[in-house]
Amino acid sequence: MISFKQIYEFFFMQAFYNRLQKVNKHTSKWARRHNIECYRIYDLDMPEFPLCIDRYKDWVHVSEYKAKHGMEEEEHQQWLQECILVICAVMEVPMEKIVLKERKRQKGKEQYTKIDSTNNEMVVEENGLKFIVNLKDYLDTGLFLDHRNLREIVRKESEGKRVLNLFSYTGSFSVYAAAGGAEQVTTVDMSNTYLSWARKNMLLNGFDDKEKYTFLSEDVKPFLKTLGKNSYDLIILDPPTFSNSKKMKHFLDIQLDHTYIINDCLKLLTNVGKVYFSTNFRNFQLEYNKINTKNIKEITNITIPEDFRNKNIHKTFEIILKKY
Repeated sequence: MISFKQIYEFFFMQAFYNRLQKVNKHTSKWARRHNIECYRIYDLDMPEFPLCIDRYKDWVHVSEYKAKHGMEEEEHQQWLQECILVICAVMEVPMEKIVLKERKRQKGKEQYTKIDSTNNEMVVEENGLKFIVNLKDYLDTGLFLDHRNLREIVRKESEGKRVLNLFSYTGSFSVYAAAGGAEQVTTVDMSNTYLSWARKNMLLNGFDDKEKYTFLSEDVKPFLKTLGKNSYDLIILDPPTFSNSKKMKHFLDIQLDHTYIINDCLKLLTNVGKVYFSTNFRNFQLEYNKINTKNIKEITNITIPEDFRNKNIHKTFEIILKKY
């Protein structure tokens, strides 16, 4: 006899199947129209299925967010296996092209920690530009899909400008700035691993001028104080929420530190320079009164892509300096 529990579980799995089928059909058509190879399909749509599902060409990257599901380990693994079978069926991909990871609420650059060493690199295309991603070896893939719109904004505004990309990770903003015709692009991150990845991304797109495109392994907070006034026209500031890396003199807490970092960036700008500041700290509150300009505009609504139904994925601000 079928138990009530089995009926209950079947009902929810069927609901997940229906939801995934609906969003996959809509988003896949949207992605094809816009020539996008990497995009989000399912974005924590149902609380009973705390998953984020992204497509990277013919691969599917699944992140399970840790939740109090109340299941024993064996039961949880069975549930997870059923979820994967649904994903395979709906998205028409074989199981060997599904990459599954568990995520926790993390701080700082813990999210970048290496979890494997098999060098699973592949090249994907976004808005006519190429990027190396790695779906297996790290918790994150090397390309934050939620910043796709902001990257395009940076490309459109970079022509003839000196651009500084801080906390650069794998340098995707640097690639877009170079593609937009930037006069100079400086890419800064503490990690030599990610700076090397950023160099590869730049070279992959034909940006090989060592005088125009520089890469610096630096702790951003003290580094900013070494630079002179009028050094840059455009600064991209996308820091981690928290970091206490051994390479840093002091820890970074973006809620506590953002005003100091933004003000140090403003000192580097030319007369009508601009900072794009973004954070994925969900409880973040910008302290407008402590920033040395009144020209601040939150632009989160235009920087979150259509495939992200979670509108709290990040917050983005356009900060303009006008000197008179």
